[in-house]
Amino acid sequence: MKAGRPYMRHDPRKYLVDMLDACRFLLEVTEGKTVRDYETDRIFRSAVERELQNIGEALRQLASHDPNTAARVSESERIIRFRHALVHGYDSIRPELVWDVIANKLSTLRNELEVMLR
Repeated sequence: MKAGRPYMRHDPRKYLVDMLDACRFLLEVTEGKTVRDYETDRIFRSAVERELQNIGEALRQLASHDPNTAARVSESERIIRFRHALVHGYDSIRPELVWDVIANKLSTLRNELEVMLR
């Protein structure tokens, strides 16, 4: 705890909102794109990976502050492990795996988060 600042527990909704925002952003910016775009456009790749890291970190923080809510997110442990892989195993990430997450997992996560935030 920093001097002069009382400890405040984060509202779990903040993490859910942050994850939802990242999902929506990623679904928007990847629409019409391909794994080839991801592989060849460094700026695009960096943006995609950063937002995926943000999703994993927000979920990791949520699990730390409110494990019951985090457990309601399907594949929560996989999402957190994927974040760790993006951060710590950046040199071994397969583009096809990242693109599979974009194409086949993000919509489901977005839908879950929207339901949880209602």
